[in-house]
Amino acid sequence: MSGAAGFDRHITIFSPEGRLYQVEYAFKAINSTNINSIGVTGKDSAVIISQKKVPDKLLDPSTVSYIFQITDKIGLVAVGSIADARNQALRARAEAAEFKYKNGYDIPVESLAKRMANLAQIYTQRAYMRPLGVALTFVSVDDETGPSLYKTDPAGYYIGSKANATGPKQQELTTALEKKFKKKQHIDGDWKEVVEFGIITLSNTLSTEFRKNDLEIGVAIDGKFFTLTPDEIDERLVSIAEQD
Repeated sequence: MSGAAGFDRHITIFSPEGRLYQVEYAFKAINSTNINSIGVTGKDSAVIISQKKVPDKLLDPSTVSYIFQITDKIGLVAVGSIADARNQALRARAEAAEFKYKNGYDIPVESLAKRMANLAQIYTQRAYMRPLGVALTFVSVDDETGPSLYKTDPAGYYIGSKANATGPKQQELTTALEKKFKKKQHIDGDWKEVVEFGIITLSNTLSTEFRKNDLEIGVAIDGKFFTLTPDEIDERLVSIAEQD
């Protein structure tokens, strides 16, 4: 019925139930890559972890990535269409650069998340633009606000959190994180312990044993953001195995 009425063909037309089907399809597109990611805050660090799947053995694994460095302080993990993810990463870098040029200081991560959410919301108002099928999670550690984690979605919504999850297993991962953060504001310990907690949470929830090339990890700490090499990820996996 909805197809005949055109509710699900137009971004700008609400169905009688008040739904925008094209935006809902964008949320489904996020899960189409079958990749899950989580973000976790520590005492003085913030960590993003994503599954990594190289679809073809002929591809160079180093060119397959969903984690992007936006500024020296801010990192981003995207889940969904890789083309949309790269587009959003480029736009986020441009917005951050313009903010610094105009104001003379680095853009706060909350302001960047809000700006990217506003841009995504515009896509739900224009008939000639499709919503981007990607969810973005930003991390940063700021001297004033400490570790920060913000997530935006195709509808233009953004929210800060102590921990979050994105992907097909979002609900299960969120439940696992909620149990850990029920009585805590953050994970205690240094960034390595936060990374290990994130890997264990992903591994247990997905019932998967990870190898070093199965994950991407980004860490924000002391006003900088960096990604771990496969060998550094292996060190954390070995540390987890030794704990068992």
